[in-house]
Amino acid sequence: MGEATPVLTMTGIGKRFPGVVALADVDFRLLPGEVHALLGENGAGKSTLIKVLTGVYDIDQGEIRLDGAPVRFSGPPQAQQAGISTVYQEVNLCPNLSVAENIHIGREPRRLGAIRWGALRRRSAELVGRFGLDLDVTAPLGAYSLAVQQMVAIARAVDVSAKVLILDEPTSSLDADEVDRLFRVMRQLKDEGVAILFVSHFLDQVYEIADRMTVLRNGRLIGEYRTAEIPPFDLVGKMIGKDLATLDRLAEHTRQPAPAAENAEPVVAARELGRSGAIAPFNLAIHRGEVVGLAGLLGSGRTEVARLLFGADRADHGTLRVDGEPVHLRSPRAALAHRIAFCSENRRSEGLVEELSVRENIVLAMQAARGWSRPIPRRRQDELVERYVRALDIRPADPEIRVGNLSGGNQQKVLLARWLITEPRLLILDEPTRGIDIGAKAEIQRLVVELSDGGMAVLFISAELEEVLRLSHRIAVLRDRRLVEELVNGDDVDADRIMQSIASGGAA
Repeated sequence: MGEATPVLTMTGIGKRFPGVVALADVDFRLLPGEVHALLGENGAGKSTLIKVLTGVYDIDQGEIRLDGAPVRFSGPPQAQQAGISTVYQEVNLCPNLSVAENIHIGREPRRLGAIRWGALRRRSAELVGRFGLDLDVTAPLGAYSLAVQQMVAIARAVDVSAKVLILDEPTSSLDADEVDRLFRVMRQLKDEGVAILFVSHFLDQVYEIADRMTVLRNGRLIGEYRTAEIPPFDLVGKMIGKDLATLDRLAEHTRQPAPAAENAEPVVAARELGRSGAIAPFNLAIHRGEVVGLAGLLGSGRTEVARLLFGADRADHGTLRVDGEPVHLRSPRAALAHRIAFCSENRRSEGLVEELSVRENIVLAMQAARGWSRPIPRRRQDELVERYVRALDIRPADPEIRVGNLSGGNQQKVLLARWLITEPRLLILDEPTRGIDIGAKAEIQRLVVELSDGGMAVLFISAELEEVLRLSHRIAVLRDRRLVEELVNGDDVDADRIMQSIASGGAA
């Protein structure tokens, strides 16, 4: 690929928050017709750089040029008008509106002031068809999975004829076929001259799609590299400041958890538990000190199982026992009373309150369990929060900072801390490492094993089969919203064996 004139340059960019230097003298450039990966650990400054570019934050120093002319945007709408479209990791659309309305919101085709609904639907159907999606564009967006919602958000961004398309962790909710579909569209856009800024923690995807990469660490520029010229081993070292051998030692403890006691009373036991239209009746027991993994494709029913066990959805079939006693979990508060905690995959709409501080978010579940008439003393709050901010390495380590200002990975750590301070007996983790950098992922994996070694029961959900295999004692395989097989982890169980079970519906 020949060197072209950059469509975007950022020079000497600096951004400071109270007590934190988020960016320091960072340079970045983006060429037309290329995919440029922006890499770094959580808290490295990737999201801050994007928000500075699109006007979410004012820059404290430096210059931004678009097509050679200096620019400074007042917000994302102005950046979009200039040809810079952004799709963030957390879908920022309106689930109550239709797919078509979400794609064209604010840009609806009109005649004499009235919306031309037929034209809007036809255009939307053509656009989603370009992505290989077979959707009813008149259906509410909320009726579709997070993966489909992510693809719709990308389709909307593509539809505005962007010069620069920013994709912030766009594949975190997509399965392999959907990633392939997205990459086909990205290559098509690249051929049309669009400059694509691609943020991802999946290094294999970066090497598959990116032409060039820029690495940040602790808010500083480490370097810009052609993808073909830097081996993964060297890239990881530049991202985290450690080599792969050090990282392997960090995660080493997570590879062979000790098996749970077979004859002990389960902490939680589901018997023919199910919910019509959500998950077929299933049997599942989780013992003290045991990690049970849920494996299956997107839409297979993994989250539906978790929500039933937490009382977020009510079962209409079967029974649930906690310590051998039958219980009816009619709400999450009832689950908390039995010391069952649930860390949702959708941290934005079901987890964090972005306007509150890190401290307020962490103590939220404990305060709810106590009741609002019995506030947790401030001194006790500070002690608990300081302990978990330090234990999980939440950055910046300021408990009073607004949680919406943290990177996605550090937000995930805040959500995890919220549930850990309730000292649960069963911890349900739904995609806890989604969007987490490689170093933090190893730390969270190690934490899961330490919690189970300490006697906590864990239900672990992940789209990454290698992660499920690494952490789980037993693996429950789901397909088409049915639990089709349960495997005891061992030498004869690997990713191929699990995929065989998914493909055959457990018949293997």
